[in-house]
Amino acid sequence: MVQERILPTLSLPQTHINREQGLVLYEDMVLGRSFEDKCAEMYYRGRMFGFVHLYNGQEAVSTGVIKAMRPDDYVCSTYRDHVHALSAGVPARQVMAELFGKATGCSKGRGGSMHLFSAEHNLLGGFAFVAEGIPVATGAAFQTMYRRQVMGDSNADQVTACFFGDGASNNGQFFECLNMASLWKLPILFVVENNKWAIGMAHERASSETEIYQKAKVFGMVGEEVDGMDVLAVRTVAEAAVARARAGEGPTLIEALTYRFRGHSLADPDELRSKQEKEFWLTRDPIKKLGAYLIEQKLATADELKAIDKKIEALVEEAVEFADASPEPDPSELRNYIFAEDT
Repeated sequence: MVQERILPTLSLPQTHINREQGLVLYEDMVLGRSFEDKCAEMYYRGRMFGFVHLYNGQEAVSTGVIKAMRPDDYVCSTYRDHVHALSAGVPARQVMAELFGKATGCSKGRGGSMHLFSAEHNLLGGFAFVAEGIPVATGAAFQTMYRRQVMGDSNADQVTACFFGDGASNNGQFFECLNMASLWKLPILFVVENNKWAIGMAHERASSETEIYQKAKVFGMVGEEVDGMDVLAVRTVAEAAVARARAGEGPTLIEALTYRFRGHSLADPDELRSKQEKEFWLTRDPIKKLGAYLIEQKLATADELKAIDKKIEALVEEAVEFADASPEPDPSELRNYIFAEDT
């Protein structure tokens, strides 16, 4: 039987952040957690429909990677995409409105939970099928390289972050796109959010090579393993990968070991994971860990962190009010936004 891998053995340089950076990371993770908790409430109250996959517990990955990037970089997500959108700068009210199916949503009420999109924020989309976003992200990275090398656009130095789960690492798109990205030295980060479970299948039972980051060697690219419950560790690895990509040194495969605190979706009774396993990972809550670090390093006080919590709580409540008051999409626009020339 394959030995379960829980904690990576890391040798990271000492991480140094200032007060402003620490508070940005903390606020972003709190926003992600609070938003998802509110989504669960709205779903169970019958205000939100369809499949809803929450991100609770994995916030350090989204925050650690996306906040290491520039606002004009690209982000490509999965069906667990709410928090990626928030980290990328999509306003909470637009994300909530989309989940309510309203015209003011970031996808104009047409995408719902699994298909968030925002051209303004370079969010390439959430994708319902496993590994579906990997080719899209690879294409985005290719166009950046093409604009720079072929069209002579010196401003084309954007980096793409492609998020996907451990289950996607056994799909064909994963291997094909990593191969192309390595051959062409594309500016992309392939970020595997290994939360141990592909719906109801334990990762150790599904993969012949359970250390996903090791697969990078086959393609001659850098592979990094990181504690996905530690936002500072994720940020350190992401910063180095972004710098390599922007310098033309090619892609990186980052495997972040993390854990979702809820079931696969809100329709999942979550009966397959043991109580002991869930309790173990709950003790490694990334938000509590960063909060304790900020206080210990005297970068923030407990009262300041509580003030951020309350600020985010109010912001999320306002997002619900906005979504609730927003209009439904007009039936006359049913066929709009299908082709590129639509605006």
